[in-house]
Amino acid sequence: MIFKRKIYERLVNWKTDTKGTKALFIEGARRIGKSTIVEEFAKKEYKSYIVIDFNDASEVVKDAFLNYLQDLDTFFMILSTEYRTVLYPGESVLIFDEIQQFPKARQSIKRLVKDGRFDYIETGSLVSIRENVQDITIPSEERKIQMYPMDFEEFCLAMGEEEMVHYIRKCFEEGVPLAEKLHHSAMLLYRQYLVVGGMPQSVAAYLKNGRSFQKADEEKRDILALYRDDIMKIEAKYQSKVLSIFDQIPAFLSQHEKRVVLSDIEQGASFSKFNDTFFWLDNSMIANECFNCREPNVGLSMNEDRTYLKCYMGDTGLLVSHAFTEAEIETEDLYRQLILGRLSVNEGMIFENAVMQALVCNGYKPFFYTHYNTEKHRNDIEIDFLISNKSKMRYRIYPIEVKSSEKYSITSLKRFIDKFEARIGQAYVIDTKNFRKKEGIVYIPAYMAMCL
Repeated sequence: MIFKRKIYERLVNWKTDTKGTKALFIEGARRIGKSTIVEEFAKKEYKSYIVIDFNDASEVVKDAFLNYLQDLDTFFMILSTEYRTVLYPGESVLIFDEIQQFPKARQSIKRLVKDGRFDYIETGSLVSIRENVQDITIPSEERKIQMYPMDFEEFCLAMGEEEMVHYIRKCFEEGVPLAEKLHHSAMLLYRQYLVVGGMPQSVAAYLKNGRSFQKADEEKRDILALYRDDIMKIEAKYQSKVLSIFDQIPAFLSQHEKRVVLSDIEQGASFSKFNDTFFWLDNSMIANECFNCREPNVGLSMNEDRTYLKCYMGDTGLLVSHAFTEAEIETEDLYRQLILGRLSVNEGMIFENAVMQALVCNGYKPFFYTHYNTEKHRNDIEIDFLISNKSKMRYRIYPIEVKSSEKYSITSLKRFIDKFEARIGQAYVIDTKNFRKKEGIVYIPAYMAMCL
């Protein structure tokens, strides 16, 4: 199944804006649909195209990159012959798929773009780890964009709910609640998204099999197994640490503070010892890291504490399958409980992961905030997420609290507002209820997180 993806518009803009002066590099985790959307774009926007998948490219193709880049007439003749495709100057695109498998092809971009005959799109994952860049010069003739699993809006489009998306956005922009019946419909749709997730193969299995959560779960477990296989291929010196963090993401998120506690993995462990671990997880885009901001001020990243972090799964549907065994899901009817809002445990981590995913998809690098009260010997302020408007002249921060239950307290948020009032643009609470405003705080239902 081919799904409508919002990144398509960015591909069109790249083609129009650069006019062949830059290659496009699309980076993302495995199995999020990079190859599918790029080939769909090539079919619609070009007279011809070639896809070179470096997972299984022939020796003839690899040899062309190694020996014929000084003779581009011969180079293009070899590719055209090997893929039985006529290339038209100015009207064809070459797609280098899974380019991390053959870094020399990435290095060739400089010469190919300068030649100017064709357009070039690269796709890949794990593109910045040492193994994939240590022997090449990274070309400056790249426009790099990141792609993520399907967000809630894209999931709605796949479900045929385009009008619902427009309605949700309209209500958010106007600052009004949805009609109550439609609010319940939107929450039901959102809960389906939490379960199925945004991996295209999982969504396709869900739709093709009469909205079967079991079939979607099977696809997600295959993807999780693939990620574990990727981890087993990395350098041995930090392989076990990456695997430990990856396996324990659900356990960390199920705790109250949800932060990574290295002592749970290895006695006496320090964050300096785990630097490569978190770099790999972040670079793979399997996980989304969120660091503590010590002092919410101009430039949140300037005050980040990299020894105090949370680690979320890049896709919430994968988190659900990662957190529970197949037996747990089946015997405890967990999917049904989550859809109906009756899950007594772990629902908080699922909602929070989904909000983090939405913020990352919208281009934010979220932080969190804690304040330790020395008199009480505990944290008296805990804010789930902080984002900023990135303005240099009128800098504002936006605290976000995520609540999955019907009854909750926002004492921390109020204390945060009192402490940093002059710097705050707007405070948000994300919960399961309809849109409303109260005492200067905007409460939005979880499905509106996509609008932030």
